[in-house]
Amino acid sequence: MTRLATALLLLSTSVALAAPTQLRLVSRGGLTVPAAGTTAPTGLDTLVPSHPEIDLHAYLSGGPTADHPLPTSIPDAPSSGLSVWNSGFSGFDGLNHADQRLAGTGVYANTQFSLEPPDQGLCVGNGFVVETVNTAFAIYDRKGKVLAGPVAANQFFGLRPEIDRKTGLYGDFTSDPKCIYDWTSNRFYITLLQLDVDPATGGFTGPSHTLIAVSRTGNPTGAWDAYALDTTNDGTNGTPSHPGCPCFGDQPLLGFDENAIFISNNEFPVFVNGFNGAQVYGIGKDAFGGNGSVVLFDNLALEEGIAYTVQPASTPPGGKFERSKRGTEFFASSLEFTGGLDDRIAVWAMTGTRSLNGNKPKVDFGYRVVKTLPYGSPPAGTQKEGPTPLRDSLIKLGYDEKLEELESNDDRMQQAVYTDGTLWASLPTIVKPKGDTSYRAGALWFRIDTEVEDHGLRAKLKRQGYLARKGTDILFPSVAVNRAGAGVIGFSVTGPSMWPSSGYVLLDDDGTGALHVAAAGAAPEDGFTGYTAFGGNGTARWGDYSAAVAAPDGSIWIANEYITPRPRTVNANWGTFVSRLKVKGCDDDEGHGHDD
Repeated sequence: MTRLATALLLLSTSVALAAPTQLRLVSRGGLTVPAAGTTAPTGLDTLVPSHPEIDLHAYLSGGPTADHPLPTSIPDAPSSGLSVWNSGFSGFDGLNHADQRLAGTGVYANTQFSLEPPDQGLCVGNGFVVETVNTAFAIYDRKGKVLAGPVAANQFFGLRPEIDRKTGLYGDFTSDPKCIYDWTSNRFYITLLQLDVDPATGGFTGPSHTLIAVSRTGNPTGAWDAYALDTTNDGTNGTPSHPGCPCFGDQPLLGFDENAIFISNNEFPVFVNGFNGAQVYGIGKDAFGGNGSVVLFDNLALEEGIAYTVQPASTPPGGKFERSKRGTEFFASSLEFTGGLDDRIAVWAMTGTRSLNGNKPKVDFGYRVVKTLPYGSPPAGTQKEGPTPLRDSLIKLGYDEKLEELESNDDRMQQAVYTDGTLWASLPTIVKPKGDTSYRAGALWFRIDTEVEDHGLRAKLKRQGYLARKGTDILFPSVAVNRAGAGVIGFSVTGPSMWPSSGYVLLDDDGTGALHVAAAGAAPEDGFTGYTAFGGNGTARWGDYSAAVAAPDGSIWIANEYITPRPRTVNANWGTFVSRLKVKGCDDDEGHGHDD
């Protein structure tokens, strides 16, 4: 880790003025999560991978400049220990592949596809834990008892089932769920990507939306309202006309301040190649009652290139929002445009968020580039040999299948948290652990002090550090910090001597502690997406992101993919593990927890 004594202060740059857009009410109080049921392993499933993770670097232009050259190599990162830490820790198995595949009741029973990877969402409040994974949601109590669900995402939002196996007709394509608990309004929010399809073929027809569900109270087992943002952006239905559209907003991200919620996505055309950059929506909370405004900052770009994966921040319960400039929301994004290395990130600020709760919004959006340690897209994760019944069956059929590696995707920003003048964020990166002969997947985290002044945004990098360990791959880090500034970074951890597991490190102003295992993997990853028999290339889908959040009591909750010991389906064995950690600032905390 590195302490920076001075900041790189560049001129803040503003983007184009926001355009108004529309939020459509779909259902008033018509959404509920069915009561908890039971699932069991099933036979051979219909195989439909989650939509392939798009290689952003294939679409981006720009890259290093004379002022910001890329380093020629990644430096060694310090090693940290590996241990199981039990003090102040508890956890339970969350949704697994069997839950996702078999979610749904009534006409939605047996209508789900087999999906890899598990895209992860998590929110905690009022004694409830809501987990969203791919196209299934569930609600738990704090000890892991299932209170409602698993429910199919299409059932929850009142959409057509993914596949009607009796008629062969296809329903709406949905993916990439996110979840937040907004403690200022005592409401839960769930967002979801949706694309229209041809019922006969399952092919995309053009229109797309980001769906938003809002709980009517602080109890997520009760009624929810549903809304839709039209992300087609081809000039129809009041949307802007963007190049190559109709389009869809890939991987919608979710954050909030005390005035509004914020959704950011990466826009890709549906029918042609292209990339229109990040699209950022600001939605006044009053807009969900019909009185506020919705604005869009579209086709975001920096001097260095097209902006992508602009992560909006959330503020932990009891934390301090930025109230200057009539309310300010912060964002963070990577600046690696070429598939190589970079040593800069962008910090963004949307000012005037209070005005989104009226009918005359006056908001501005700008960014500042901050110099960091170098980072770049990580290699695939490795894993230890072990029982792989799906692979064994394919080998018996004549396929030459190897032990899968785990997809680490790229170096886009994973999550951002803001409180009391400080922005925390993390991203995946290539690392060279000390004493290791191989490059591995690791993480880089940041603590950035921010301030909005009359002349623009000020961002000062205070702390940063790699997460790396010899012989270990760290995948998809997510950071959460509570109101006291104590935090946790959660991730999947794997390597040639271990099966894919759930891991974490503690985080505070002094940096990170040792690497801990929250839940040890029970076997190798043995899902269908990496095998050549199903069109794979030897690398299984994993991620595409994890989740971490602070609860109202100050505890930190994380949810990460691992290989669960629970019953599997034929085609996949992934699971998720939900962990609760008592850290400094937790109401029932007895210490910080750095006791190893």
